[in-house]
Amino acid sequence: MEKLVIRKCEKEDVPLILNFIKQIAEYEKLLDTLTVNEATLETSLFGHNSKAEVIIGYLNNEPIGYAVYFFNFSTFTGKNGLYLEDLFIKPEFRGRSFGKTLLHYLAQIAVEKNCGRMEWTVLDWNKPAIDFYKSIGAMPMDGWTIFRLDESSLKNFSDNPNLKIS
Repeated sequence: MEKLVIRKCEKEDVPLILNFIKQIAEYEKLLDTLTVNEATLETSLFGHNSKAEVIIGYLNNEPIGYAVYFFNFSTFTGKNGLYLEDLFIKPEFRGRSFGKTLLHYLAQIAVEKNCGRMEWTVLDWNKPAIDFYKSIGAMPMDGWTIFRLDESSLKNFSDNPNLKIS
């Protein structure tokens, strides 16, 4: 049986992490929206106020997948939650339980940290991912729509002089 070795990332892994991010962006047909670079990633993941963490799965010393996660808070449970930002397994390694192994690793972290839940989003056209998540007992949250202020919209909104707080 193939054994996936999982480890937390270090600064030296930033080029590899960026490569995985590019691969997931390409798979999700969002490569044209990617603005991250190695310097930004290093600061965000390993700087003084970093919040996100990354794990990488290795098979025979070859990196084959990764997951990015951080902790949020639920007022409904009164507990932290683990939020999975990215989960990606290289296409040639899919269907061999490696994604499930990474999720299991994260679920163990969530339990150890007394999290009330673990959540993530999936693109509505990504049927293989949806089927996979349902197969492990995850439930889609029907009735919820994600809203986002992108960087430009966020700046415009924060600079609105009519809403300045004194």
